[in-house]
Amino acid sequence: MKIAIVTGASSGMGREFVLQLNEYVSVDEIWVVARRKEALQSLAQEVSIPLRILPMDLCREESFDSLENLLAQEKPEVALLVNAAGFGKFGDFRKVSHRDDSLMIDLNCKALVRMTRLVLPYMHRGSHILQLDSLSAFQPVPYIATYGATKAFVLSYTRAINRELKKDGIRCMAMNPGWVKTEFFNHACQTNDSEVQYFNHLYEAKDVVATGLKDLYRTKKDYSVHGLPIKLQVLLVKIVPHRFVMSIWLKQQKKPKNNANLTVEERK
Repeated sequence: MKIAIVTGASSGMGREFVLQLNEYVSVDEIWVVARRKEALQSLAQEVSIPLRILPMDLCREESFDSLENLLAQEKPEVALLVNAAGFGKFGDFRKVSHRDDSLMIDLNCKALVRMTRLVLPYMHRGSHILQLDSLSAFQPVPYIATYGATKAFVLSYTRAINRELKKDGIRCMAMNPGWVKTEFFNHACQTNDSEVQYFNHLYEAKDVVATGLKDLYRTKKDYSVHGLPIKLQVLLVKIVPHRFVMSIWLKQQKKPKNNANLTVEERK
């Protein structure tokens, strides 16, 4: 049995990956992982590929034990792993709780590494791994401090193991979007008063995911960036010292707010 595995599949870009991946890979099942069982069941009505619904919290050790046992029992060929689970909290770092800081590290970094290591033994030449990353991976970002640091880890980790896996014929790529209108902001802005209030380019999840899948399957890139303005920004932060980049970012946040209607209704 050939499968794809998508974490964070209940909403946002994880959900969009499930909707689009059949254009790039042929599988018998998609294993969808997220905490909200009802949202995963609803997603099953929108795709033609059978979904195996795995309601799991990837911040809990028992979730990985269950998945490890399931993989050992089914012994599937994993053609694609999409690690899309993650969250962030914005605002002054003193307002973000220690618990949220730790959970960001646990989910954005530790769970991603654990999933990658767990699934790799079931991958063969021609398999692919996509790690959902962020534009914030390329530079330090005040008021998004811990989240940005976790994404810098994801970028470095992904690019390094991509080189290691090259001899096995397995591709690993980070996808680094800018601002994307998803449920992400519902949670990220809970600790954010006015520190982060200006969002220069806001993209739709379906467009960003389409670019990511195209780059994963049709290029040799080890990271993917959607949108010309975002590509230019990535180039800029490679040239300009980061102390100036951070100053530019902080100056942007003094512009008039443009975050109205940024949050979206959560799927049940």
